[in-house]
Amino acid sequence: MKKMMQIALAAALAAMSPSEQAVAGDKMAVDVVHFWVSKSEAAALDVFRKAWIAGGNQWADVPAENKVAVQRIVSDRIANGYAPSVMQWNANEGSRELPEMGIVQDINDVATADHWRDFIPATVFDRISYQGKVYFAPTNIHAENWLWTSKTIFNQAGARTPTTWDEIFDAAEKIKASGHLPIALGGTRWEISLIFNDIIYHEFGPDDYTRLMSGDASLVQDPRMIASLKMLSRLSQYVEPLETRKNKTWADATAAVGKGDAGMQFMGDWAKGEFVARGYEVDRDFNCSLAPGTAIAYFMVIDAFAFPLTNREGAADAQRAFARMVLDRDNQVAFSRFKGSLPVRTDVDPAGLDRCGKMGLEMIKAKNREVSAQSQAMPSQMSEGWIGVVGDFFNNGTITPQEAQKRLYEVLTQR
Repeated sequence: MKKMMQIALAAALAAMSPSEQAVAGDKMAVDVVHFWVSKSEAAALDVFRKAWIAGGNQWADVPAENKVAVQRIVSDRIANGYAPSVMQWNANEGSRELPEMGIVQDINDVATADHWRDFIPATVFDRISYQGKVYFAPTNIHAENWLWTSKTIFNQAGARTPTTWDEIFDAAEKIKASGHLPIALGGTRWEISLIFNDIIYHEFGPDDYTRLMSGDASLVQDPRMIASLKMLSRLSQYVEPLETRKNKTWADATAAVGKGDAGMQFMGDWAKGEFVARGYEVDRDFNCSLAPGTAIAYFMVIDAFAFPLTNREGAADAQRAFARMVLDRDNQVAFSRFKGSLPVRTDVDPAGLDRCGKMGLEMIKAKNREVSAQSQAMPSQMSEGWIGVVGDFFNNGTITPQEAQKRLYEVLTQR
């Protein structure tokens, strides 16, 4: 995809005539490609949409099913000479491919003029930058290593909120015995990889977790990898069969915990946004805690917007204005309230955050707690390979831990 996008953009920009350029006139116009389509995600995105339109500007919405679909739409539009002005992205290791390819506009002048470095955590600032320039407008900070539990189910089963993996399995057995689903899960493999990341951190510890997620293949051959895979396999006994959940999403799994149909979900804090969007409240309907063994870490995920290069008249000005709008303090707070995340600004008032949000904010402020999530630390292709192996192992009971270990090693060594 990398070479295809690079060649397509170069050809499109060279071929584009003035008559093909979209002129915004007095109003700035953006077309926004994104995959924020769940109830909570759509409500969060609407914060930015309303703020943009309130400024007298125009917004064309281009929703996609998932990140892969966003990549496909952007690639196709670049190839056809009409790159979108804004696209949703994750500011991770793989995202640096975009400025490296020369297909996105830098917004360094906005970041410098508005002093982003003064109120954006250093880890985030590093992720949105490439070779000394800022290329991404970060929207929020998520953490992947959360455990969400149903108050109703746990009370009925006589289980307590787990703080260890032994307690996870104990609670799962009690919930299963009470006739309920112990662990809610959708049909996508990345959901499984989030659980595995928690297990890896628990088994390997902070230093080796970081080395492993940075691509140190030697650690895959460590006996702790077999122990981690066996624990993941054991958890597969407490979810619905793949055939039953294959068409379900992470948001469906969140809803099952909220309404008391399932006991637990391992999911990033975007789940909290979905709970709230569906009318559920923390400490009334659900509890939040960090996954066992990860309480000293915050598996950081950074959502952001990127700005493809385009010859359209006024597009660069609109992109800069859009970036400034995203980092507005009020917009940051309102967006995260719907998204279940934390603002990327550290100068916001924490009074409006719920208990889960305040827990997260304290983790971010304790700078040594920040850990790159697997999807953020690995290059895109490596990350997708890792997720594929982990998901297939979990869903297919015929793959042995040793075979999965071998495949993970191959993923990390085939750079």
